[in-house]
Amino acid sequence: MKLTRRTILKSMGTLPLLTGGLSLPAWGQAAAAGADLPPVLFVHGNGDHAALWMTTLWRMESNGVPRTHLAALNFTDPLARNDDAVAQPNRSSTDDQRRELAEAVKALKERTGAARVALVGSSRGGNAIRNLVKNGGGADVSHAVLCGTPNHGVFDWEDSPNSEFNGRGPFLRGLNAGDSEVTAGTAFMTLRSDGLDKYAQADGRLLGKPGVPTGITADGPALKGATNLVIGTLDHREVAFHPRAFREIYKFIAGREPALIAIQPEREVRISGLVTGTPGGAPTNRPVAGASVEVYRIAAETGARNGEPVYRGQTGADGRWGPAEIDPASYIEIVLTSPGAPITHFYRSPFPRSSDVVHLRAARPLGQADAGAGAIVIMARPRGYFGLPRDIVLLDGKEPADIQKGVPTDAATTLRLPAGEVGRSVTGLFNEERIAARLWPASESRIAVIELTN
Repeated sequence: MKLTRRTILKSMGTLPLLTGGLSLPAWGQAAAAGADLPPVLFVHGNGDHAALWMTTLWRMESNGVPRTHLAALNFTDPLARNDDAVAQPNRSSTDDQRRELAEAVKALKERTGAARVALVGSSRGGNAIRNLVKNGGGADVSHAVLCGTPNHGVFDWEDSPNSEFNGRGPFLRGLNAGDSEVTAGTAFMTLRSDGLDKYAQADGRLLGKPGVPTGITADGPALKGATNLVIGTLDHREVAFHPRAFREIYKFIAGREPALIAIQPEREVRISGLVTGTPGGAPTNRPVAGASVEVYRIAAETGARNGEPVYRGQTGADGRWGPAEIDPASYIEIVLTSPGAPITHFYRSPFPRSSDVVHLRAARPLGQADAGAGAIVIMARPRGYFGLPRDIVLLDGKEPADIQKGVPTDAATTLRLPAGEVGRSVTGLFNEERIAARLWPASESRIAVIELTN
């Protein structure tokens, strides 16, 4: 799939709703302050997509940054190759990502007329940013913010010598060569966790080699010559998507504190996105044609539908669905029927603002572990991991047994229930976010997914 401007967040000019403790002067201050930032392009990580930046985009908008000056790209094949020099189906090389990022930067510059843009990357996305800036794109980039990027590798081993994530491999050795590990002319900042990043651990346990030193420490994401910040006990993804990360991202690019951290809601909300697939088990951002999408308003306490769908449509060759006009106060169910995949019922908290990066991938196919299950519900946290005992995590009133304790590692938990439970309500709780879902029959290849926002 060729990268086009469809991969970039487009302008959607709805009006802000001033509620709660927000005063008109506060909103006015934010709106005036955000207009002078350079355009910002957000770059996702390994296997991910643009939708992970949704809440960050909302926070930027809430601080007055025009939607036309914000973009989040989808890499066509977001998953890294095992060997960067050897082609793999539905996976990308470091050169592939550098080229796609360069196209997205060019598109954003053309759209806004800006001479330079700021880049913000999560995890592997930071590798693409560093590669672009060092190898010919620095003149286009004013700021580079790298969030949880494994700048010195996930491991430093003789094994997998050509892995993009090997600290002693040619890719990272090339980026880190010299007295400074950043490129002059672009302002660099790194954000890292204080010990809870699963990909910056001294022991190889999380890589399947317990007791074997990785050669990497919690300081692995830091770079010589950059502004390097430790932002506490956030996990690998939270150092990009958490409100505390947003504060540092905004402050570094703008040169001042954001006026607002909270997302400010809009009166009218329209959502749309891209349906993608997982050919051969690899997550891609290649569009899926012929998928049907339905959107329902649901009861917050039970997940039961409130009437007919507010949207029903089918994707064309571009994989796009929507837009759906929704109530910003209502919880919603999105039903995705995608060719060759389980029918997936996504249960979501209310959307306070419009977005066209509400991207959908069907749940994984039913496997051997699901045999005999009458109903399956997955609780997923795209913008972070479940940390026990750091977080409150309850699914159907119980702490999940499939979440590892200690360093946050798991972004999803699965509950399998007998057929007699079909139709009842199940509640997922993550700290202060609560979402109710309905159980659907696994015999019909249906899976419920509680998808958390926070």
